Amino acid sequence: MSKSSNWESTIKPIVVLSVISLIASLLLALVNGMTAPVIAENTKRTTLAAYVGVLPSVSDASELEEVTDYTTAGITGVVKAPDGSTAIKEFCDGFPKAEVLNEALCNARVEDIEALNVPKILGVSVVDGKWSILKEYVEGKTLQQLMDENPDKLEEYMEGMVDLHLLIHKQACPLLNKLKEKTIRALKSVEQLDDSTRYELMTRLDGMPKHTKLCHGDFNPTNIIVGDDGKWYVIDWVHASQGNASADVARTYLLLSLKDRKRAELYMDLFCEKTGTEKRYVQGWLPVVAAAQLAYKRPEEKELLESWINVFEYQ
Repeated sequence: MSKSSNWESTIKPIVVLSVISLIASLLLALVNGMTAPVIAENTKRTTLAAYVGVLPSVSDASELEEVTDYTTAGITGVVKAPDGSTAIKEFCDGFPKAEVLNEALCNARVEDIEALNVPKILGVSVVDGKWSILKEYVEGKTLQQLMDENPDKLEEYMEGMVDLHLLIHKQACPLLNKLKEKTIRALKSVEQLDDSTRYELMTRLDGMPKHTKLCHGDFNPTNIIVGDDGKWYVIDWVHASQGNASADVARTYLLLSLKDRKRAELYMDLFCEKTGTEKRYVQGWLPVVAAAQLAYKRPEEKELLESWINVFEYQ
């Protein structure tokens, strides 16, 4: 077969098909680039229109203001009403309905505690096919934002955070779930724990003092809003329970450690200093709390949490 016939029968069709595919891809990318913003804008308009139905003070979607600086995981959107008093927190598609309703229930049970500033739940709705919580909106910045913006004030902010945590622990909320029972369920659900480790963790948990103090369960700088009015507000009570305060402190220590070990140590030292608590006692909770945290199956946390699951380290 000649080179000419080989070109015509084999190579040329491949080259032609490749060129056609390239041109088609470029055209598709061009069309997508032109239509994507339009689709996104239409989707946004539809969603905002759906919000109007559940915000009593709003009559038109154009009155709503989008909030973009929220930090809560699992949230796809937040908007607030023109009077600034209400906002909607929209959860991702497929987000468990039970978790949304549980957050609303836990929030409702703690929001009437006079000593704490907790934005009130105003309603729970399905907006544009997504579960959403309607609640009071607080103007301000999260403590995390302030810490990042003003590193020179870290110790001042951390001291305020510890004082707020201590205030929470002074409260009682008898209708909340027991922390010990929640922890037992979590430990039983963690697949990577072998039977021996699980038994040791359960034994340690059972030997810890039984308290009924209010525990936030996810107390970290992203869940504290320093309001423009000067008040400190606590949000995201979905993991709230009643139990041993040191377990709650150990969880906060772990959450801080995931981002900044230095801040975690500062927090732990301030807590122990202010309460006269032995640091080893709080550390004794770390293996149990770390193992329970594994139940959330977050890959970015796995390595650090597993490093804390040593039930003999703080004997």
